[in-house]
Amino acid sequence: MASSAPLDNGALSAIPKSHSQEAGLEELPLEEPSSETSGSDNDEPGYSVFTAWEKRGIVLGAALGALFSPLSAQIYLPALQAVASDLDVSISEINLTITTYMVFQGITPMVIGSFADSAGRRPAYCICFIVYILANIGCALSPNYEALLVLRMLQSAGASSTIVLCQAVVADIVTSAERGSYVAYTSLPGLLGPCIGPVVGGVLAQYLGWRWIFWLLAILAIAVFAASAAFLPETCRYIVGDGSVLPPPAYRTLWQLWKDSSARRRKGSPARSDGGEGGDDGSPARKPSSLPRKEKFNVFRSLVLLFEAEMSLLLAYGAVVYAGVYAAMASMGTQLQAVYGLSQANVGLLYLPISGGMLVSAVVMGRALDWNYRRHRRRHDLSGGGDFPIERARLEVGAPLVALSCVAIATWGWALQSGAPLAVTCVLLALLGFGVIGFNNALLALITDLNPGHAAAAAASNNITRCLVGAVATAVIDPLISAAGLGWAFVLFGALFAVLSPSMWLVMRNGARWRMAKAERRRLRRERRASGGDGKIGPQET
Repeated sequence: MASSAPLDNGALSAIPKSHSQEAGLEELPLEEPSSETSGSDNDEPGYSVFTAWEKRGIVLGAALGALFSPLSAQIYLPALQAVASDLDVSISEINLTITTYMVFQGITPMVIGSFADSAGRRPAYCICFIVYILANIGCALSPNYEALLVLRMLQSAGASSTIVLCQAVVADIVTSAERGSYVAYTSLPGLLGPCIGPVVGGVLAQYLGWRWIFWLLAILAIAVFAASAAFLPETCRYIVGDGSVLPPPAYRTLWQLWKDSSARRRKGSPARSDGGEGGDDGSPARKPSSLPRKEKFNVFRSLVLLFEAEMSLLLAYGAVVYAGVYAAMASMGTQLQAVYGLSQANVGLLYLPISGGMLVSAVVMGRALDWNYRRHRRRHDLSGGGDFPIERARLEVGAPLVALSCVAIATWGWALQSGAPLAVTCVLLALLGFGVIGFNNALLALITDLNPGHAAAAAASNNITRCLVGAVATAVIDPLISAAGLGWAFVLFGALFAVLSPSMWLVMRNGARWRMAKAERRRLRRERRASGGDGKIGPQET
C-alpha cells in the first residue's frame, strides 16, 4: 500500500471551511486536538490512506472482536440450571452472576473508552482480550460459586469494551459521508450475539457440560486476538494520523513488524533506536510534530457526555428502543414454548427471522444513511450558509424505522397471545429486527459524528444507558407479562417508542444551536487558558 504524506498543520489549514465544518461542529484550531471539531469528518480524499477493501477488513475485524460481549452474556443463559445444580446453589444466586455481568458491562467501557482515546486502540484491545481469555479459563475451572461470581465480573470487564473500541475504529478511518454503511457492520454484534448465543449455549450445556461454554469462548477469543495482533493496525489519529504516519514498534501489527524486518534485511540497514525507520515502500519516518496533541486520560468523559442536552436525548431514547427488542428476545424462549409447544431446538431456530431482518437492514439502511447524507451535503453546499444539518441527515432515515418497530413489537405481542400462525410471528420478528437495527445504525452514526476524537467515550456513554435500561427491561418483562398479558405488555413498549419519539424531533430542531453553544464554551475556555489560566480542562470541554 502506498503511503501518503502525514497530515501537518499546513495541510489542515488548507482544508476549506465548508468541509471542516461539515458536521456542524467547531472548526479545528491548529493547537487543539481534533476532537473539538469535525476534523475527523472531512470528506477530503486524504482523510485515510486505507483503501475501501482495507477499511472493510479493519471494520469487520473490529466487529468480530465486539461480538464477544453480547455473546458471553447470552450463551450462558441456557446453562443456569446446570450451573446451579453443579455448584449446589440456588437459581437466585446464579442469577446474581448475570446482574453483576451487566453492571460491569456498563461501567468498564467508560474506563477503557477514555484509555483508548488517549493511549491508542491496540493497547486497549490487548488489555481487553487478555483479561477476557484468562477470565474464561478461570470460569471453566471455577471450583465454587464465589469464584464463578468474581470471574464473571472479569469476563464482562474484558469483553464489554470491545464494542466501544469497534465504534472508535470506524470513526478513525471513515468519514461521515460513508459512515452509515460501516456503522451497519459494527452494530450487528450487539444484536446477533443474543440471537445465536442461547442456541450454542443450549447445545453445549446439554451435550458437553456448562464448563465447555467458557472453554469455547476462550478458544474463540484466542483465535480472534491472534488475528488482531497479526493484522489489525493501530488507527488512533493521535498516533498514526491518516494512517500514513509510522507508529512506534509497540503499536505495529506482527505483519508490519515482519515487513519492516524484511525491508531492513534487504537494505542491510539496522533499525533506528527511536523506532522511526521508514517502511519497505519508502514511507516517511514517524513525525510526532505532524500529529494532533494527544487527549488526556479522563475516565469521567463518558459520564460528562450523558449530561449534554443533545447526547442525553439521543442516548435515552436509543436505550428505550434497544430495551424493547431485548425484552422481546428475552421472553421468546418461554413464550414460544408455551404458546406453540415448540422444543428448545425449534425455539432456537425462531431467533433466525429477527437475525435475518437485522442483516437485511444493516445492508439496506446503511446505504440509505450514506445517500441521505450526500443529499443534505449537496443542498448545504448549494445554499452556502449555516451549519450542516447532521441531525436531519441521520434521523430522517431513523424516524420511519422507529414507527415500524413500534407497530411490529405491539402486533407481535398480540399475535403470540392470540396464537396466530407461526409464519405471522416470524414475519413480525423480521420486521422488528429490520426496524430496530436500522434506527440503531442511524443513532450510532450520529453519536459518532457529534463526538469526533472521542468516539470511544461516546460509544461507552451509549453502552452505559443501554445496559442500565436493558437490565431493567429484561428484569420486568416476565412479571409484566404475568400481570398484563402478552399483548398489553408489548403494547406498552410500543407506546413508549411512540410517546418518547418527540425527543428526536427536538434533536433535529435544536441540535445545531446546542452544538454552537458547546463550541462557544470551549472557545471561551481556551481563551482563558491562553490568557494565563491554570490550563486545566473543565468537564464541559471533554
